[in-house]
Amino acid sequence: MIPAGARVWIAMGHTDMRRGMQSLAAMVQQSFSRDPFAGDLWVFRGRSGALVKIIWHDGLGMSLYSKRLERGKFIWPAAKDGVVSLTSSQLACLLDGVDWRNPQYSWRPQSAG
Repeated sequence: MIPAGARVWIAMGHTDMRRGMQSLAAMVQQSFSRDPFAGDLWVFRGRSGALVKIIWHDGLGMSLYSKRLERGKFIWPAAKDGVVSLTSSQLACLLDGVDWRNPQYSWRPQSAG
């Protein structure tokens, strides 16, 4: 559950998924000139598109969440630089592998059996 009042930002392009929370926080600070400790959620996607990492500082400490899709890819904006703001509902769609810009599943089963 996303805390009330928290903003969600997704980093454009792809990120090296070997990065940990400190390195991702430094990226937020240096690349986007934003405060990674302000309570916002920062979402990063790897090159393959099947893995995302989210960092969030709750005022006491930094958390790192990751999710890998078994099938399909996380839908990401085409731009290479900058950030995009999402609502909590759009983030929920993104994490389910649904196109948050036009909610539809990114893959469908091919057969019932």
